[in-house]
Amino acid sequence: MSSLLVRPRIRPRVAVVLVYTAAMCMNGLDSTIVNPALFTIAGDFGQPVSAANTVETAFLVALALALPVAGWLGDRFGTKRIFLTSLAAFTLASAVCGLAQNLATLVVARGVQGLAGGLLTPVGMTLLFRAFEPHERARLGKVLIVPTALMPALGPPLGGLLTEHLTWHWLFFVNVPIGTAAVLLGVFGLREHVEGSAGPFDRTGFLLVTPALGLLTYALGFGPSQGWGRPAVAISAVLGGMLLVAAVLHQLRSVQPLLRLRLFRDRAYGTASALAGVTAAGLMGVLFVFPLLYQAALGASALDAGLSVFPEAIGLMFASQVVDRLLPRIGPRRLVVPALLLAALVFAALALPGVAEHAWSVRALMFAIGLVLGTAVLTVQLAGFETLAPPDMGNAMGLFQIVRTLGGAAGIAVCAALVGGAGHGAGPVDPGPFRIAVWATAGLVALGALPALRLPKDPPQPPPFNDVQEGAGAQDPAPKVA
Repeated sequence: MSSLLVRPRIRPRVAVVLVYTAAMCMNGLDSTIVNPALFTIAGDFGQPVSAANTVETAFLVALALALPVAGWLGDRFGTKRIFLTSLAAFTLASAVCGLAQNLATLVVARGVQGLAGGLLTPVGMTLLFRAFEPHERARLGKVLIVPTALMPALGPPLGGLLTEHLTWHWLFFVNVPIGTAAVLLGVFGLREHVEGSAGPFDRTGFLLVTPALGLLTYALGFGPSQGWGRPAVAISAVLGGMLLVAAVLHQLRSVQPLLRLRLFRDRAYGTASALAGVTAAGLMGVLFVFPLLYQAALGASALDAGLSVFPEAIGLMFASQVVDRLLPRIGPRRLVVPALLLAALVFAALALPGVAEHAWSVRALMFAIGLVLGTAVLTVQLAGFETLAPPDMGNAMGLFQIVRTLGGAAGIAVCAALVGGAGHGAGPVDPGPFRIAVWATAGLVALGALPALRLPKDPPQPPPFNDVQEGAGAQDPAPKVA
């Protein structure tokens, strides 16, 4: 009885869902909440806006740097330990960001946030997927969609509200109570899982992959705005590409690689990873370029343009309900292929002449994008890991996030290249280049229907009765305890 008073009894599955949701909401919110405050931050520190942009640069590049090692760290030291350590570091860095009295301190603390955030997503998803059998994961759509859709969409309006009515410091302080509570809940409620299969650390792979992702993230993120010919961007792109090629060759030859690229040979996982990159490119591209088209066609303000895409997040919330009901009945292939084709049509409709001039048409189409494409994205994310063995889960999550991150950055870069210098000169703005860029994203999404034909046809099935008896399908599957 006394032990119950010391250690609260928390169902492991409930703890996993609550801690994961809290951590990912913080991470998703922080990816966009700072953007509206950059002018204010620059003014407070007496710095130009270009210098304040390093706040976001540090976060994005650091996040990319952490992704390659997430799977190895989780397998080697335990998913609970790495997840909670990352969450604690993210929370502490948020407090330091809020207390920062100069730009240098803010940039360094923001970089720590990015490193911790890069570990949180793949390790957190590993925790979540290991707590549920494949046939049960359709229910996770409601859990996955909140931090990945709603929080990034709420970031800009919440950031503007806090900056205007309080101070920009509160953009970071809001994480402290949430993160502290999540860490405490995780300490008592999460089960440790040490896979025990992680071999010696692949130093060569680390020294190739990590700078490659960091340099490519920088180039793709800042090439469109600063110019691809700028020395820092051009060198980053070329050097990052060369390192990435060398990293791939090393990973394929290594006996114990940092990233198990051979996992892509698994039909379901390889297809899902490719689709993750394509859909991220299409979605991030259209969310980048359509607000520009909206302003070019209507002369709308930046705030109006930002709010015009918000219904997409609402559609994504409804998509979780669709996946929950349809995936167990019709299977991944029958759900994803029609969803991608329909999403491509909706994307294309956004760029039709006359559509952007009607606010409610835009809102309806944005809602449809969230609903239809969100259904495909969630299904791919759930179905891609169905056939993977437990020892591969951590590494697979890291690879999946890398592909999705690079796909989204590439989609934005392609759209920015198609737009070119439109809208920067004097006189009326020609919406033509913006429409072409939106149609390009529609083509990307439509092409995704071809690899989607390789997804499993049948819904995920419960494990055999004997496995259930042995604990494989138990309510709270018992992992290896460290």
